[in-house]
Amino acid sequence: MSATHATRVLFDEPGPRGRRRIRIWTVLVSVASMAVVWLGLWQFWYNHQLDAEKWTPFLDPANLRFLAVGLQGTFLALVTAAVVAFPMALLLALARHSGGRVLSRLATAWIEFFRSVPMLLVVYFFLLVMPRMKISGQNVDLPIFWMLVIPMILVSSASTAEVFRAGILAVDKGQSEAALSLGMTERQTMRLVVLPQAFRLVLPNLLTALVSLLKDSTLGYVVSYPELMQQGRVLTAFTHSMIQTYLVVALVFVLVNYLLTQAADRLQERMARRASPSRGALGLGAQAVS
Repeated sequence: MSATHATRVLFDEPGPRGRRRIRIWTVLVSVASMAVVWLGLWQFWYNHQLDAEKWTPFLDPANLRFLAVGLQGTFLALVTAAVVAFPMALLLALARHSGGRVLSRLATAWIEFFRSVPMLLVVYFFLLVMPRMKISGQNVDLPIFWMLVIPMILVSSASTAEVFRAGILAVDKGQSEAALSLGMTERQTMRLVVLPQAFRLVLPNLLTALVSLLKDSTLGYVVSYPELMQQGRVLTAFTHSMIQTYLVVALVFVLVNYLLTQAADRLQERMARRASPSRGALGLGAQAVS
């Protein structure tokens, strides 16, 4: 599937008037954003929030190490949830896409339920309800890490499953027909032809899901898990520099999101280069059979 076709599957390509309108709105939004940033900086300066003594706590190595512990906790929750949730989402998408009625309905029920329930409620369930439940006569006592990560997995697996399913449906049916005509089974077609193309189509959306997981980790304050926001919250109580602390935390999140975006772009370019020969071979094979 070409890049142009993939783009048209996701949204209609704008014409000359649409592109002109997009450029105008881009300029207007950029100017407005710069004005808001300048106004915010001026307010901070006017209220003495940019004074040097307000930022001295962040020159203390102990405070920086304290925030670094929170960043490490954020990455641990993010990686653990992503490693489990994304493969689980793919399995849910395949189950919903399968022809089995029972399996498809179970996957659909799972997806629709956890897509509809806010993650905060799921966290509260694991925090307040699960400890009162008993298994084999003993209360369920999960560590605070899993009280955060399991809700992240449940909610992310449901939303990401729909991303994978949309990518599978977006792949041109001619690709599957060509693979089947070459003698591949349905499983081989799905594994070798459909899924690689679907993954390339949904890679930007997977990045969005990863960023959403990163933001969901900030709910660690509910269970007192030491992620970055929780550490910033505790540090604010000691330094009394709330604005400065949360500005530093926000900048760290922006930097992490930027690095994730750059990594995803490079991965997408590398996958596109590797996929070009295979697409050409499949196309030649399909033409030979026809």
